[in-house]
Amino acid sequence: MSWIVGQAIINGLLAGGIYALISTGVTIIFGVMKMINFAMGEFLMIGMYMTWIGYAVFGGNGYTQVLFAIAAMVVTAYVCFRLTIEKLLGRSSTAYILMTVGLSFFLQNLMQIIFGPNYKTIPSSINTQSIYVGEYSISVPKLIAFICALVLIFVISEIMNRTSLGRVMRATAEKTNVAEMLGIDTKRTFTIAFIMGIVLAGIAGLLLTPIYDIKPTAGTIFKSTALMIVVLGGEGSIKGAFICGMFVGLVEQLVATFISPDLGPAAIFVFFLLVVYFRPQGLFGQRRRTV
Repeated sequence: MSWIVGQAIINGLLAGGIYALISTGVTIIFGVMKMINFAMGEFLMIGMYMTWIGYAVFGGNGYTQVLFAIAAMVVTAYVCFRLTIEKLLGRSSTAYILMTVGLSFFLQNLMQIIFGPNYKTIPSSINTQSIYVGEYSISVPKLIAFICALVLIFVISEIMNRTSLGRVMRATAEKTNVAEMLGIDTKRTFTIAFIMGIVLAGIAGLLLTPIYDIKPTAGTIFKSTALMIVVLGGEGSIKGAFICGMFVGLVEQLVATFISPDLGPAAIFVFFLLVVYFRPQGLFGQRRRTV
């Protein structure tokens, strides 16, 4: 029994790292722009396809395509921002929701038209490798994804808290009109925040290519989970996204191991509903002041 519990905890933490990375991207966009991006899963899926294109052109394995994938995601994010999100700046959150939901369907169908419905893979000897710590098995691709996610979240946290760019983004998030009066180019800040969030989703997609098949619907499950984690952690809280991402991975894995694999996602929904009922601002969010 102790081995089963230990292995489930290891698998849960490894999955939680990827959840936390995707959620951090959602959190940055929401925290700065006050925009919920319902197309985040599709940007993760595009990151997987960009990695596959890099592999088809340059060879190697998925991890060696990181620079190509980042460059491709920067271009993708910038084009999507200029063609869709930029035109909605200053409008209600409903406009963002409708636009990103439509964008998610568009991107998913666009990838299906270009690459077809059949899944693609990036073969590599790393895909099936595991290391053993005592009696416990740790998948090498999941461990790499977990370590990369921790490093990226730390870097993003440092940028937000210790750099001038982070201060500009926090000022814009606090009061956009006041930031503009202080001379901050808020439109440029929104663009940077959107690109940062999408690049994180793309890197998460790259890290998932040794674990999951590449197909147009690959990002669907991650999209809903990431949105729930952002709400659980508190809107705009990177610390909350990280801790809740890890916790959600644990809950999902423990329920899947001891009750049923099909009930893992259901357990996340139940936990989400309980938190929203008793603490609507999230576990690490601040309650909004009202006059």
